[in-house]
Amino acid sequence: MGREGGVGTEPSEVLNGPKVALLNHWSASDGDIFPYLFKLYGLGPLVGTRSWGGVRGIRGNWRLMDGGYITIPEDALYTPDRVWSVENHGVDPDIEVENMPVDLLAGHDVQLETAVNLMLKAIAGKPAGLPAPPPWLPAYPPSGIVPPHP
Repeated sequence: MGREGGVGTEPSEVLNGPKVALLNHWSASDGDIFPYLFKLYGLGPLVGTRSWGGVRGIRGNWRLMDGGYITIPEDALYTPDRVWSVENHGVDPDIEVENMPVDLLAGHDVQLETAVNLMLKAIAGKPAGLPAPPPWLPAYPPSGIVPPHP
């Protein structure tokens, strides 16, 4: 809260309220890490299908004679209890919904529609916004006047 009474968050991009995340078999690398951490921190449900499970970070491009390139995997995640968290399995959704080609051709993204319906239920009757700030702190000293230095 600023001295003029403006309320904000740090960082400023924080969304204070219900959340849902989508994932599917195309979600890989950071697309695996994000839903893993989203679930780990209990930010909301995951909707879709299991992510790919290929987190191994890559760095640099090794150029080939034909103009192509290769990358070399360098990183993987493990949990504090020493378990590989995502690699070779992916992240399981809380609500499994698969987009079928017939639905997509008809203009329906069932995963997205499911997520939107979850959000509509979660926010129904709940005002958006940040909680009210705490009461103002009293001035120091109580008179509000700070004596000059001797």
